[in-house]
Amino acid sequence: MNFPSNLRYTKDHEWVLLEGNIATVGITEFAQRELGDIVFVDIPTVGKTLEAEEVFGTVEAVKTVSDLFLPVAGKIDSVNADLESEPELVNSDPYGEGWMVKMTVKNPADVNALLTADQYKALVAE
Repeated sequence: MNFPSNLRYTKDHEWVLLEGNIATVGITEFAQRELGDIVFVDIPTVGKTLEAEEVFGTVEAVKTVSDLFLPVAGKIDSVNADLESEPELVNSDPYGEGWMVKMTVKNPADVNALLTADQYKALVAE
């Protein structure tokens, strides 16, 4: 399994890539494997400001629907429009083309409090 070291992770299996005060957020390879084939991604929160750990959308797999939790506080700026017609990108490329939202982070230092790749790897290995 892949755990890119340039990302930060949550216990809820989201990942964050911070560039300045803009963060790209998606779900981890571990999460998409657990969910199975992704058939629909619903993110109705574009333009909204949310707190850390608030639900920003849902991801639907063949057998389940799972909430998506925002890793850090901020405003959802955009959603990955490709997921509307190709939700399977979350399965095939979770850290690339399968990203979910881009957001303006309220406090970029909050990202440093998230799990490192090694900490997340240890969490999912338990």
